[in-house]
Amino acid sequence: MTKNFGEALIELLKTDARFVDDEGELVKAAVIDRAWKIDRDLVKLLLADPGIKGKFFDEIEGHWIFNINTFIEYLSDKNFLANSYTRFRNKIGLNIGGKFLRERGEVSLVWPYKDCVLEGGQTREEEKRKEVFFNEILAQDEIDRLFDPKVLTNWKRYTVDGEQKVAEINRDENGTIKENLIIKGNNLLALHTLKTQFRGKVKLIYIDPPFNTGDDEFGYNDRFNHSAWLTFMWNRLAACKEMLASDGVICVNIGNQEVSYLQALMDEVFHPDSYLNHIVMTTNDPSGFKATSSKIFSTANHLLIYGATPGGGRLNKLYVRKKYDPAYRFVLLNPNDHYKNWKFSTILERLAERDGFDSIKQLKQKYSQRHLLEMVAEYAEKNKSVVFRTAAIGGGALAKRRDTITKSKKGKGIVYQHPGEDVEGFYILDGEQIIFWGNIYREIDGEFVPTEALTDVWTDISWTGIAKEGGVKLKNGKKPEMLIKRITELSTKKDDLILDFFIGSGTTCAVAHKMARQYIGIEQLDYGKNDSVVRL
Repeated sequence: MTKNFGEALIELLKTDARFVDDEGELVKAAVIDRAWKIDRDLVKLLLADPGIKGKFFDEIEGHWIFNINTFIEYLSDKNFLANSYTRFRNKIGLNIGGKFLRERGEVSLVWPYKDCVLEGGQTREEEKRKEVFFNEILAQDEIDRLFDPKVLTNWKRYTVDGEQKVAEINRDENGTIKENLIIKGNNLLALHTLKTQFRGKVKLIYIDPPFNTGDDEFGYNDRFNHSAWLTFMWNRLAACKEMLASDGVICVNIGNQEVSYLQALMDEVFHPDSYLNHIVMTTNDPSGFKATSSKIFSTANHLLIYGATPGGGRLNKLYVRKKYDPAYRFVLLNPNDHYKNWKFSTILERLAERDGFDSIKQLKQKYSQRHLLEMVAEYAEKNKSVVFRTAAIGGGALAKRRDTITKSKKGKGIVYQHPGEDVEGFYILDGEQIIFWGNIYREIDGEFVPTEALTDVWTDISWTGIAKEGGVKLKNGKKPEMLIKRITELSTKKDDLILDFFIGSGTTCAVAHKMARQYIGIEQLDYGKNDSVVRL
């Protein structure tokens, strides 16, 4: 049976996985969203079918022009995909004329100069100059000249034997450079120079751009007004995106002033479905600072993490050190006996017995609360294999073991194991799972320590005392090596390529070097004796 035009179009669009939901149905809104953005893959798909091409494209002197309005009007017609009992889709949102705002392509972050390129000169000589905006239509020649690949000069190679002349650049079998690179110059021009050579090769992009505070002591020309800053960032994010591997990630370190706008900006550049995490970090210690305004003292820095493509970015599972948790207060007395015969006590009872007290009350009268907690933590550390807590069972584990859990709640003080249990060490006491303190120990930086899964709030990295870290004596704007180490562990493995085009004093490259990652660093400013090359 011959398909009608609408059926043929639906079948064609379904060949693109971006436009199909989990049930295999066409997501009309996703197609319309891509159409408004003149998505190259969508246009190529439509051009592939002669009948569809004739409907939605106009031929002008041998060139086929996509008629976006005709295409979107056709998809938006009530008879297209008219397979619902209600005219309202299974979606909540604002709409105009029956069309959702996003579907109409009318919702986006806009600002003056969004259609421009900001070169962003940041050398010492350029700090006082007036920034020049090049409109992407009116100044196409100037933009082409800016973005044309540039010749990189004054090459030097540094090894354990010191500075050497560069006779040849090391490359892999595909001709891609396999050297660590530090490039001095305008980062926008450098990105456009490098993007063809390294397209799709970078596993992690980490940048710490100007925060646009207006009063930073850091060396960057950090006084862009809001619109200029957005244009500055838009140009550079669009350029570096081409260098990310399909499973790569970009991580941008930013302050409170621009974080909300930056997230909206990155949604546009990388797509909202590429969003992975928003990390909040504590930096400054409020002690010693005087209140100078009505605002609450800020200690927050932010990391916005996006994948290169929707669903493409992946972060590794990481764990951080965990302090003793007082919930682990029970002790298994006879671990070598069958679990049905296990007997229990508490750490406090064991300490009281060990130190010759008749009761826990006497123990508490003898020691301060702080000292007692230290004693309990020390006992838990030395006896980690028998110290435990119980925790509620949920999700699939609960559904699978429901009958045994119910039986355990009635048999107080008796340990149960579900018939046919296939998870080693899964024991149930009083309706809850037994979790041993020793089970959360893992190796971190060569030490076997208690751990917990990394969350999106980081309070464990010290930002104090790092002024001289790496032999670089910057007071402000510098990032801890431990921060870059964590980001590198989250997103890369040995020999992966890392890019930082605001390298400053070189923290990213120094950490990448120590962790055996290849790296590219770009910097515009001259840091003198604190220069990244000196540090490396």
